[in-house]
Amino acid sequence: MGLAVLLAALCLPTLAQNDVVSEINVTGNRRIPAETIRARIFTKPGDIYDASALERDFNSLWNTGYFEDIKFLREQTPKGWRIIVQVKEKPTIREINYVGTSSVSNSDILDRFKQDKVGLTVESQYDPTRIKKAENSIKNLLSEHGRQFATIRTEVRQIPPAAVGITFVVKEGPKVKVGKIIFQGNKNINRRILRASMKNLKPIGVPHSIFLENLFAKTYDATKLEEDTERVRAEYQNRGYFKVIVSDPKTVIHDTGHKGFHIPLVQSGPGKAVDITMPIEEGDKYHLGTITFKNNKALSNSQALRGLFPLKDGDVFSREKIAKGLENLRKAYGRYGYINFTPVPNTTFDDEKKIANLEIDVDEGKQFYVRRIEFAGNTTTRDKVIRRELALEEGGIYDSHLWELSLLRLNQLSYFEQLKPEDPNVTEKRLDEKNGYVDLTLHVHERGKNSIGLNGGVSGLEGAFIGLNYSTNNFLGRGETLQVQLSLGNLARSAMFGYTQPYMFDRPLQFGFTVFYNKINYNQARNLSIYSGQNLNFSSAVLQNLQNYTQSSWGFTTSTSYPLRRSFKRVGMTYSFDRSDLVALSTASKSLFDFIAFRGISGPNAVNGIITSKIFPNFSFNTLDSGIQPRSGHQLTLGAELAGLGGTVRSIRPIVQYKRFIPMQNRRNAIGFSVNGSFISGFGGLVAPPFQRFYMGGENDIRGFDIRSISPVAFLPSSNVITLTNKDRSPVPKDPSNPRLGNWTIPIPVDQIVFPGGDLSSWGNLEYRITIFGPVTLAPFVDAGIDPIVRKSQLQIAQAQYDQVVSTPFGCPQLDAGFNCTGGTVLNPKPSKYLQVLNATNWQTRMSTGLELQMFLPVINAPFRIYWAYNPMRLDTPANPPIPITPEMFPGTRNPVTGKWVMTDAGAYTYGLAKQLYSPSFLLREPRKTFRFTVATTF
Repeated sequence: MGLAVLLAALCLPTLAQNDVVSEINVTGNRRIPAETIRARIFTKPGDIYDASALERDFNSLWNTGYFEDIKFLREQTPKGWRIIVQVKEKPTIREINYVGTSSVSNSDILDRFKQDKVGLTVESQYDPTRIKKAENSIKNLLSEHGRQFATIRTEVRQIPPAAVGITFVVKEGPKVKVGKIIFQGNKNINRRILRASMKNLKPIGVPHSIFLENLFAKTYDATKLEEDTERVRAEYQNRGYFKVIVSDPKTVIHDTGHKGFHIPLVQSGPGKAVDITMPIEEGDKYHLGTITFKNNKALSNSQALRGLFPLKDGDVFSREKIAKGLENLRKAYGRYGYINFTPVPNTTFDDEKKIANLEIDVDEGKQFYVRRIEFAGNTTTRDKVIRRELALEEGGIYDSHLWELSLLRLNQLSYFEQLKPEDPNVTEKRLDEKNGYVDLTLHVHERGKNSIGLNGGVSGLEGAFIGLNYSTNNFLGRGETLQVQLSLGNLARSAMFGYTQPYMFDRPLQFGFTVFYNKINYNQARNLSIYSGQNLNFSSAVLQNLQNYTQSSWGFTTSTSYPLRRSFKRVGMTYSFDRSDLVALSTASKSLFDFIAFRGISGPNAVNGIITSKIFPNFSFNTLDSGIQPRSGHQLTLGAELAGLGGTVRSIRPIVQYKRFIPMQNRRNAIGFSVNGSFISGFGGLVAPPFQRFYMGGENDIRGFDIRSISPVAFLPSSNVITLTNKDRSPVPKDPSNPRLGNWTIPIPVDQIVFPGGDLSSWGNLEYRITIFGPVTLAPFVDAGIDPIVRKSQLQIAQAQYDQVVSTPFGCPQLDAGFNCTGGTVLNPKPSKYLQVLNATNWQTRMSTGLELQMFLPVINAPFRIYWAYNPMRLDTPANPPIPITPEMFPGTRNPVTGKWVMTDAGAYTYGLAKQLYSPSFLLREPRKTFRFTVATTF
């Protein structure tokens, strides 16, 4: 209509005297400014009136798609023609609603609109063609979710003055499930194998379990059937049936379930299912004859190219292995700059011998050199930081392998989101075919580099605490690492500052240092109360047998390392200085720290002013694809700590660590495992400090056990005295007529239970990390390890302590005339000069298995973990002191008939009291299961 009016206006005779355009007015517009409309009109005031020009202007406005109707009118004025542009805008969409969608969410629909480029959004122009396209998009989405019978009706509601509201009314209909999957003509391959190859439509169950493979039917999606048909064909061709014919599947829809009353969870409701029948003509099974190459001029060694294919002459012909060989061939040429390399395979068959010969026509293309390498998306990280990690250099031949190694090195920094070599959005290549140059642009997306955290709570080691920390792995975009940490608690205090420069003097020389101060009160009784969730009341004797000590230390470390050229190998050296003081607060700790031959002396001075000055030369090899959540690669670290460069400690500690991740399910999931081992020993007549020995347990090694709770158990011989006591708990004096002589005391041997820690530590972890969505991962795990005492000579009792024990006559069965003890005997046989390790605890393997939920937190660049662990292998055994307290040590007489020692009433009571206080039977029982959360990584 608008065009007709325009043509009519243009056909009117013009006035010759003022044949110019004097002004252009716009009417009818509500949302679109008049100036915007005039900008689309090429005719301007003052121009000569031209009908063809106005027709062009009309088309320009109409093609914007903003208007339902456009009219061009003209009026004669003394100055010329006034052009009046009358428009009627399309209504604006004010709201979009979806009613009746239960199988998909609104966000799913919006994502599909974006994928299909529907262009329907709030505040956009109403367009019936877009509405129809949106209906089709929603219907296809519902079909993929098993709602093939869904219907969609669109309601348009007017919103004055010039807007509309859109409502999509959806009736989803029944969900269609996959019914029976039938293969016709499969004589040589079992239907279970073929059905397992249908990744999209096969039933959900336990693979290869025969009876549990078909637990749940999948939702039918017709668009996925063609993919699964091709997968069945590929399964045959991977087994030598290269000429197999898999015809188009036949589908039959039928009703399922109970239409009337049914029992929930027992009987299914009404629904529909699709039975799939797939006709197959298998053909003959072929073996590989030969693989030959032609036109391979750049890489003329055909034998070397043949070695890239993972199958030998005479093997069953496999489509999958041929594809793998072609990919290896592409990578081989890619290392020499042949970016456009294209292999053209030609397969010929000998039907009589059932042999397939493969000839590969090599189209090498042009060899390319790197002209420029640029970066995009690094808003903070400097180009220099990225460029120094690249193994590929400008001016050299483009080597695809070196480019992949460069991306791997960048991924290990954890500065950016994962950079995938196969992703075209990561690497942009601009080829100069004429001159043989390629310009590379690396697109990166930066991760959060800073972490500022305030944390607090209750910890087994620190008690109630509050902590503040700041760290960055890319300080000022220079790639430097800075870390500051402060923690205050009623059991622990710590402060640390660290800095690392990865490129000193613009060379790949990494240098770093840390300074620290720590003070911790290790109270084993308190830890047990925290872990049990209740306040445990221990007797005084039990408390004295638990570790309770305070350790304070300060010091610094400095490290340097250098990578071996163009590899992931690195050699390094670390120097550490540490001064520590220990204060024992329980008998167990005093006995362990004061009476072990540490530094060649005994007594409290043995654990004060412990100065450790050590170096740690090390070698590492790391190909992990990420520093935070790796999915592939492995890492090996070898080294040895050597303490003795000054200070008071002489020890050596070799260390080996290995971890590996194997990608699964197209790199969505991963199997990861780690193996760790270490050994510590003193030398030069000294032993390693007690706090440097190995205590395992916690989220860093064996998750189901309490932190630092795994240790061998030993007994330390010592002596004590007990007062002879009557049953009424009154002491027995030596001479009732002379109380000044004091009470009757009895020296007794005491075996103090101690937890000295192991000198060998070995453990392993195994996880299967299943990505649920985004940063959330579910990981079944198994941890196992041991920390035995191998060199018992490193736990020698101090000579003064040992001499006191072996020379003391124990027992006081009688008093002589001077009221001195008689009848006591020295220990025979003499106890060992070394701690008596309880064999049942020394080589006891600990194992945990359970389930862990990991959620990566971008703010702190670490995973938040919640896990439940069950401990199938744990310590659950009694421990009895090796040196007994005997009745002969207490007052009494020997029965001349039986020869048994018969104690007095006071002696019998005191004997029972001594057994209870100084020689109890311990039950060493570790927890059966554990539930815990933490912010850290196990490996």
